[in-house]
Amino acid sequence: MVKIISIVNQKGGVGKTTTAVNLGAFLAQTGKSVLLIDFDPQGNASSGVGIELKNREQGVYETLIGEKLFKEIIQPTSFLNYSVAPSNESLAGAVVELVNLENREFYLTKALAEIKNNYDYIIIDCPPSLCLLTINALMATDKILIPIQAEYYALEGLGQLLNTINLVQKNLKPELEILGAVVTMYDKRNKLSEAVLMELYQHFPHKIFRSVIPRTVKLAEAPSFGQTILQFDPISKGAKSYKKLAKEILESLE
Repeated sequence: MVKIISIVNQKGGVGKTTTAVNLGAFLAQTGKSVLLIDFDPQGNASSGVGIELKNREQGVYETLIGEKLFKEIIQPTSFLNYSVAPSNESLAGAVVELVNLENREFYLTKALAEIKNNYDYIIIDCPPSLCLLTINALMATDKILIPIQAEYYALEGLGQLLNTINLVQKNLKPELEILGAVVTMYDKRNKLSEAVLMELYQHFPHKIFRSVIPRTVKLAEAPSFGQTILQFDPISKGAKSYKKLAKEILESLE
């Protein structure tokens, strides 16, 4: 049965898109059929798997408003078993267009129905805000993965995110689950990084994955070449960390 995972954090710059793009690649490497949904109007996940702007005239926005079917907008990446539903700037307008519609939280769920069983895993890269797009993603999702940057302020925003998830569970989708949190941009030379990591292990009420994603130049460079870290530098620290995370997630879910 397909498993849909949303990568969520309302704080920008925490490695959310990097996690979505690379987790998808490593799941695909294990032979799983993976669809990455770029649900952020900035479209960084689309660029990160090599989909150029000119090839994104039709994307997730068009499926939400009913102009296109998902199967019409999905594109293959250069990686076996790995496809993407790209995003473009029009997606930003969807929030305004959906706000007065009935059942506005379920538009992504409805659009995904026709294709979701074609994949083993669907990864949704959410926008860095708790907007109607994120709520749509949560409604279509089985599990939530939360990337948390290894810095003090990251912990402060976590409470707000957990409250939102709690509200969605209470009022809209009781079966929604937090898969866990993954620590990103970790710098072992920085004492604060270590302190944040220890605090998360102690106080976070849900699972913290043992895989820790380091802050590395290679992870930052890969998207500018339209490549995942698995293609760009498969023996780098970043690649090894995401490989380990994919393994942990597969063990957790399967």
